[in-house]
Amino acid sequence: MKTVLLSPGAVPLAAWREIYRGASAAIDPASYAAIERSAEAVAAIIAKGAPVYGINTGFGKLASVRIEAADLGTLQRNIVLSHAAGVGEPMPIPVARLMIALKLGSLAQGASGVQAATVRLLEALLAKNLTPVIPCQGSVGASGDLAPLAHMAAAMIGVGDVFAGDRRVPAVQALADAGLTPLVLGAKEGLALLNGTQFSTAYALAGLFEAENLFGAALVTGALSTDAARGSDAPFDPRIHRLRGHRGQIEAADSLRRLMAGSAIRASHLVGDERVQDPYCLRCQPQVMGAALDILRQAAATLATEANGVTDNPLIFPETGEALSGGNFHAEPVAFAADIIALAVCEIGSLAERRVAMLVDPALSGLPAFLTPKPGLNSGFMIPQVTAAALVSENKQRAYPASVDSIPTSANQEDHVSMAAHGARRLLGMVGNACGVVGIELLAAAQGCDFHRPLAASKSLEAVRDLVRRAVPHLDNDRHFHPDLEKAIALVASGAIVEAVGRDVLPAVEGRTPS
Repeated sequence: MKTVLLSPGAVPLAAWREIYRGASAAIDPASYAAIERSAEAVAAIIAKGAPVYGINTGFGKLASVRIEAADLGTLQRNIVLSHAAGVGEPMPIPVARLMIALKLGSLAQGASGVQAATVRLLEALLAKNLTPVIPCQGSVGASGDLAPLAHMAAAMIGVGDVFAGDRRVPAVQALADAGLTPLVLGAKEGLALLNGTQFSTAYALAGLFEAENLFGAALVTGALSTDAARGSDAPFDPRIHRLRGHRGQIEAADSLRRLMAGSAIRASHLVGDERVQDPYCLRCQPQVMGAALDILRQAAATLATEANGVTDNPLIFPETGEALSGGNFHAEPVAFAADIIALAVCEIGSLAERRVAMLVDPALSGLPAFLTPKPGLNSGFMIPQVTAAALVSENKQRAYPASVDSIPTSANQEDHVSMAAHGARRLLGMVGNACGVVGIELLAAAQGCDFHRPLAASKSLEAVRDLVRRAVPHLDNDRHFHPDLEKAIALVASGAIVEAVGRDVLPAVEGRTPS
């Protein structure tokens, strides 16, 4: 297992992506000096005896309750146990591991007052493939992602369950089997582990990383659909897009043009085609996909900043010995980022579904009805288009902004919250739906191009069609469609479609170096 070295406060998106895809993480050893200074500052604050929120007081609405020095360890254990109140299915292991790495990077900046042992245990969880079982529901995205992070912290003190690999075992057993000792929390440590936006940010980053692949695959299937419908590549002329000036639009048009370059199908109707303009789903691909790319890049920039921030409370400043209470735990930036990712994912799927609908309609595509050689006897692609429509409609419902909602918590002490947690959590499901739509388009476009044989598409698009045909044969007569759909969706979701044309042909979301 590869280990990504985190330089706290300066970790690129590419590193978080590697962790999400299965790498481990450890902090730069030089960070431990700052961690130890922060812990010493907490000890000095306790010695002074003045009340400081979260160190020697209660929490939330109970902040005015003073806690005696002898009970400070119990206070931190209690906050972990009481706040571990999440419900629902466990977080997916890749997302939970990313959350742990994000917390690791935050604590390592030396503004949280935790022991070095706490940071080392987080590193060990990742290195030894131990993932706390964390219910995915229970955070409103402010005052930190308290419940999910409490379940993470509970596993660190030997409470709750852990996935050891993919096997669910009691945390205390998993720690012992790995040669680890449950953590004994010091002053402020429970609060430092619970406060923060790492749950919301992990889910938002996971959604972003999956949306990157979806975006690239949809550009490819869009180009293949354009050839299947004998559409024009003139709308991708760079002169059009330079006049408008949007970076994403310019790059999307460039990719579509490159994907279709050398297509014999396109060359066959350059002259004498009676059609003047294609439907918007073909002609406006650069405008729609480019806009999606631009806002994905905006979300990426926000999440890159958030991932490198310190978001617990209070924050410790060892140079002055102060503990300052603030609101860095409020996840509004993450909520906004998640909302705009959702909008992009929704529109990518929506445009792809319109292309499927066009291909199955002979009045628009010029292809056999529902892409079957014998319409009537066979239904062909009739119902896959209905499935695509259903997936798109579900995503439209899910795309309603989470960030415009709020509900007061903690007896109105926490009276405005971001809803970033479920705003981010919906993204993986939305991307899954959109991959379903693009997978259906992949089959429909390949089928449409089959009708143009012996004419071939471009080299890039033929590589994609060959990939499809190795998994799914041409549809002559109706057969059980579901297995074909599953195989096509897997090609989209796995990144195989993007790899078939080469990542350098496609524009990258900010922070990714094309391979």
